Amino acid sequence: MTRDDLQLKSAKISYKEASFNGNRQEEARWANVIGDILKQRGEYIEALRWLRIDYEISIKHLPEKHLLPTCQSLGEVYLRLQRFEEALIYQKKHLELAKDADDLVEQQRACTQLGRTYHEICSRSDNDHFAVRNAKKYFKTAMELARTLKENPLPHKSSLFVKEFIDAHNNLGMLEMDLDNLEEAQKFLLKGLKICDEEEMNEDDDARSRLHHNLGSLYIELRAWDKAKEHIERDILICKRIGHPQGEAKGYINLGELHYQVQKYDEAILCYQKALDIVGSMEDEDALVDQINQNIETVQKAAEVLEELKKEEQKLKKLARTTAVARGTGDERRCLLQQNTCLDCLIDKSSMIFAWTKHREFAKRKKRVTTELCDKEKLGDSFLAIGESYQKLRKFDKAHKWYMKSWNAYESIGNLEGQALSKINIGDVLDSAGDWAGALEAFKEGHRIAAQGNLLSVQISALENMHYSHMIRFDNVEEASKNSSKKKRSPFHGDKISSPCKVTKPSSKDIDDPQPIGRKRVRVVLSDDESDINDEMDHSSRRFQKRPKATSNKVKEKDELRGLASEFQDVTYANAPKDVPIPRDCTSIHPEESSCSFKPESPKFRTENLMEFKSLSAGGIANASNSVASRSKSDGGHVSDNLLQSQNGAGYNMHTSKDEYGDNVTFKIGDDLIHMDACSCVSGDKVSIEYLKVEVARLYYLQLCELKRSKGVLPIIQHLKFDGKALESVEPIKAICGKGWIEVAIDGWVQKRLLKLYIDNCKKLSEAPNMKLLLKLYNLEVSEDEVIVSDCELQDMSISPFLNALEEHGAFSVLDVSHNLLGNKTMEKLRQIFASSSHKYRGLTLDLHCNRLGPVALSQICECPELFAGLEVLNLSRNRLTDSCGSYLSTILENCKALYSLNIEECSITSRTVQKIADALDVCSVLTELCLGKNNPITGNAICNLLAKLATLKRFSELNLNGVKLSKTTIDSLCELARSTSLSGLMLGHTNIGADGLVRLTEALSSGPHELEKLDLSCCGLSSHGFTRTCENIATIGGILELNLGGNSIGPEGSDVLVSFLMNPECCLKVLVLNKCHLGLAGMLQIVGALAENESLEELNLAENADLDIADMLLPYDATAHEGPESSQPNHYTSNMSTVIPAPDQIETEPHGLCVLNSEINGVEVPDSEDESTRNEPTLSNSNDTSARLSRRNRVVECRSIQELSKAIGIAKQLQLLDLSSNGFPKEAVEMLYASWSASSRSNGSIRHVEEKMVHFSVEGKRCCGAKICCKRY
Repeated sequence: MTRDDLQLKSAKISYKEASFNGNRQEEARWANVIGDILKQRGEYIEALRWLRIDYEISIKHLPEKHLLPTCQSLGEVYLRLQRFEEALIYQKKHLELAKDADDLVEQQRACTQLGRTYHEICSRSDNDHFAVRNAKKYFKTAMELARTLKENPLPHKSSLFVKEFIDAHNNLGMLEMDLDNLEEAQKFLLKGLKICDEEEMNEDDDARSRLHHNLGSLYIELRAWDKAKEHIERDILICKRIGHPQGEAKGYINLGELHYQVQKYDEAILCYQKALDIVGSMEDEDALVDQINQNIETVQKAAEVLEELKKEEQKLKKLARTTAVARGTGDERRCLLQQNTCLDCLIDKSSMIFAWTKHREFAKRKKRVTTELCDKEKLGDSFLAIGESYQKLRKFDKAHKWYMKSWNAYESIGNLEGQALSKINIGDVLDSAGDWAGALEAFKEGHRIAAQGNLLSVQISALENMHYSHMIRFDNVEEASKNSSKKKRSPFHGDKISSPCKVTKPSSKDIDDPQPIGRKRVRVVLSDDESDINDEMDHSSRRFQKRPKATSNKVKEKDELRGLASEFQDVTYANAPKDVPIPRDCTSIHPEESSCSFKPESPKFRTENLMEFKSLSAGGIANASNSVASRSKSDGGHVSDNLLQSQNGAGYNMHTSKDEYGDNVTFKIGDDLIHMDACSCVSGDKVSIEYLKVEVARLYYLQLCELKRSKGVLPIIQHLKFDGKALESVEPIKAICGKGWIEVAIDGWVQKRLLKLYIDNCKKLSEAPNMKLLLKLYNLEVSEDEVIVSDCELQDMSISPFLNALEEHGAFSVLDVSHNLLGNKTMEKLRQIFASSSHKYRGLTLDLHCNRLGPVALSQICECPELFAGLEVLNLSRNRLTDSCGSYLSTILENCKALYSLNIEECSITSRTVQKIADALDVCSVLTELCLGKNNPITGNAICNLLAKLATLKRFSELNLNGVKLSKTTIDSLCELARSTSLSGLMLGHTNIGADGLVRLTEALSSGPHELEKLDLSCCGLSSHGFTRTCENIATIGGILELNLGGNSIGPEGSDVLVSFLMNPECCLKVLVLNKCHLGLAGMLQIVGALAENESLEELNLAENADLDIADMLLPYDATAHEGPESSQPNHYTSNMSTVIPAPDQIETEPHGLCVLNSEINGVEVPDSEDESTRNEPTLSNSNDTSARLSRRNRVVECRSIQELSKAIGIAKQLQLLDLSSNGFPKEAVEMLYASWSASSRSNGSIRHVEEKMVHFSVEGKRCCGAKICCKRY
């Protein structure tokens, strides 16, 4: 147990003692301490829960001053979770309380936190000025307060404010970096380090770490690589020494960016991977993990661009040699034009990867070529590119000189657009050099020239730059408002503006993410009060570039390195903003076709512009079938009528049908109408909303022009509305057809190249697409590298279009075609796909389980050497492979050197195949997981041989023998494996190992390496007799996360042992399965009650443990059942009575200890006591009377047990999934139990799934059922 764990445990014990004693102040204090420990561990959600407890206690029971640390902690956690609105609420309350208490210390802390929050907001918001002003205001206030406290120290607290004074310098330095005032930022940060030295701060102090981190980022901006590396490495070293994993990870991210900026991509990826490894040990750091993964993707794609640049450079050398040969001939000009086009491409690619030295080299070569061409416009373009190179190299004087040359060149030919753009770039250079007044004048001049030429897009660019200067540089709100009004009056304000020339200003991190025109100029919403922050935070689309975040003495942040898009040439040239390099098609541009060297012949279109394209049919209305036909005509192709016919299983019928669901449903997307046959998306008699969205997306995609469809970009359907109401899955088709249209809202566009290829191949083969397959391919949560098409009713014939698409698609890392009807033909085609691909498959997962594959299918893998080095996971379960597959499996194990997981569960294999598998294994094998379950008969000798081989493998850790009968000899071998191998998973369900065997096995597991995480002992013949020792052994293993004991007759006697196990502080179980264990209601109550002391268990299965007849239990004693002949008459009392479970407050306990139900049902009053019941009943025999009393007493006791179970469920707040199915609970009892479940303060919303005997309680994000057992890892 780590030090943090001990502190946390001790704090929780203290909290419980304070709570028990009713000491509210101590209770709140310990809740705050627990929250702070969890915050430092990165468990922010759990920390938030404890801090909310602190807040609720403080605000209800304690004086106001006790809220100060509470509000500070809540604001800090909300900030780390990037929930800025909540953070601001508590931080402002913190400041207000501090001012009321005249507490300068808390005022300083509150101002620092508010500054950090506004700094985070401005780094993410398009409308950033409001947040910038507030960040600067609060940071400056915090610095002044820290200075005051440092110079006038409070008793025993002077050292604290030295650190906070240092942090104030750090935070202001970060803000100046965001405003591109790098020299000012450097002054603040170096002053912070100087104070550290003057005050003799510890060399490993976290304040030094933050300063080194941010100086590293600053020197990256200043291109001082050696200094940057020195400070970053110091930051990493300090964080490592003081045990600050988050800071260490961010240090490696910083170092990765340094390598990325100098094109050392291998080193960059190593740094990001190191950061990822560190963050992997922390909880609630999903945002940081996503950032790192995005950085890795960015670097990988930048490496691809570098390779392309090298190839293009070779092409340029060939063109140069060709030009030298063609000197003095008629081909000379053509060769020069080709060189110019190639240089344009090289300039763009070098700007994408920030290779500014190369950029300058290519720009100067372009100048020489355009000089020979005597083309002044192209010469002006080359001057502009050279100026950009020097600007990015931070040689502002030279950049200014070359921008002036470009302006003179454009002026000499009267090119107003070029002049205006040159002036804007000159303004950028002057702004970076600190001449803000000169920059503003240049922007104004650029705007004047643009207005003279009626160049609306350039006008807006100039206005945005002027707006930025007025607001950020001069804080002149009035002038900025005038510019904002001018921009809003522009007819193109907010629209895409066409600009024929390139603006050569790449963003500092993005390669092809379009941004507003202007280097850093952002659209600012003027606001007079801070309430506007809510609106501003909802419209963030652009961030400050490469800026580290503000920090306090707790955290430092690092802005994320955003990724490149997959295709660098999908940028709209006509709308290229100033910060975006414009890639060119290096081969398709004819050099003589362009009036400006930056204007390509065929502009590419960005994804966002797809929505602007309307249907080509008359009036913008297209029937789906007509749409397909019209597209194919324009393409010169032919579409068979089969495409428009119904296909069994796919549910497609484009023509109007006369059956119940044959009417067309009309969808409206913008100005387009789409007609679709309703029956194509019906599930039962209801609309399947997910299928409907996919089908609408597909049909709208087919209406796009060919250029659009070639991108493979599909719309993301946000919602469907009918008559103003969101369309739900419960809407009957009849209520929709013929009653207007359904409004479709598009939430964006997503590239699904494989889906596009599948639709295209269906069209080629004249086959209707499979709806289930479309839904799988459209899945927005799955990347293009993961091909998951399970359960799509695919057969060897119907899968052909998909396999063709997969072959065109190229590489993938996961292929899941499970739960289909595929045979050996499909495997043959897959082998051809792997063999024809130029990609070297690494880390491949091949999931083929639950199909119709035979043993010959495995020969395709054996004959495919492309898989030998890359196949890592192979799942063949539930295919009838038989023993004929033995030799093939041996070959796969011998040749596939990377194979670490093999699943051949339920494949009809016997001892023969198991022996061949054992023979194929050697010590060099990396096999880690093996699943052999549900294969019979397998002899004990074969299993023993296999286990002996597995014991020799260095990496083996998980074995599944579910359903395989184990003999005594086999159990001995299994025990030896358990002692010698670090098993992480052992599945022995339905093996009939018996109580004695389990005792021996668990003893062996407890004596071996303690790394077991998953243990399945379901239906093993375990009884209450041997359960105590078995459970004690399991408890000593430690570290088990998932335990399945279902199907064993543990009985109520075993409940006590389980309770002790669950209440053990070292118990870390997350999943416990106890279905069919004959626990009874009392045993279930004990186990759920024990969870009050258990903080780890998240999933509990108690299904089929009680057989309650609650309906009879709650009825008063029915004497008519014993009245002889009259008993044959209908008992209207019992037949009409509904089952009633009283609420907890309706149940009272009498002195006799009985549960009294004072309710009136159908006019019959339930007796108040056992005596009254006796008086009202007919005279019965003594035995019957005694039986009746005992029966009623038992029923009342069970009724109380349900009440207690309900309370126990409410206390077990960490539980996320509870299965109480098939226990005989009636509806009212379930309602009571669910009320307790939902009333407890769980982190996510409560969900129930109650259907017949099924009773599942869960929380959002935790799926209770639906996934097939074979598809989820136990």
